[in-house]
Amino acid sequence: MALYRDQAVVLRTHKLGEADRIITLFTREHGRIKAIAKGVRRTKSRFGARLEPASYVDLQLYTGRTFDTITQVVSIENYGDVLSSDYQSWTIASAILEAAERFTQAEHEPSLQQYLLVTGSLKVLAERRYDASLILDAYLLRSLAVAGYAPSLTDCSRCDAPGPHKFFSLQGGGSVCVSCKPSASATPSVATLDLMANLLTGNWEGASKSEGKNRNEASGLIAAYLQWHLERGLRSLPLVERISRG
Repeated sequence: MALYRDQAVVLRTHKLGEADRIITLFTREHGRIKAIAKGVRRTKSRFGARLEPASYVDLQLYTGRTFDTITQVVSIENYGDVLSSDYQSWTIASAILEAAERFTQAEHEPSLQQYLLVTGSLKVLAERRYDASLILDAYLLRSLAVAGYAPSLTDCSRCDAPGPHKFFSLQGGGSVCVSCKPSASATPSVATLDLMANLLTGNWEGASKSEGKNRNEASGLIAAYLQWHLERGLRSLPLVERISRG
């Protein structure tokens, strides 16, 4: 029996039998894994409450043939407990967790950058450090960048002509010039592209000064760009409450 320890974020859970659960975890050292937590649905479970979605934990597991088994859990931060009290925050956290699973399609493949994006986004979301919708859009843009799909937001994505440009193409990789634009191209405002660039680079001061109409337009572009590259959208994204709170 091979034991190992790791830190992880709980992405989701499934019932198994009468008292167990299958826990989908995004771990720091081992990537995304599925593990069995035995007896956690019983009222006397030692660590059932520590393995809810959005929980940030330190755990011990032993390797199994199909699933690993969780033997110890120590809570680092229970983000789920904090975020679930607010509808907007919880739906955004759910979208982040779903996206994290989609961006890590292969199990047991470490992805430290994606892991740090998830834990960092949940932390600032729980602290209400910035507008929740901006946190989600920043996470999605940066996750796309880590996966190799960063949109061009200034220069033309096809010929590198210096911008800013008037057109934005999903299949073209972002901003495109007049000569390169496909027939189906969006025409976002320069302020919207500036906002997306600020979110991608972590310029929160600039992003926080953006107007609501540009935030809405950016959210729509990011969602469409995400769906184009993931081939289908996030099920939780339509449930997100897009109301700016500062």
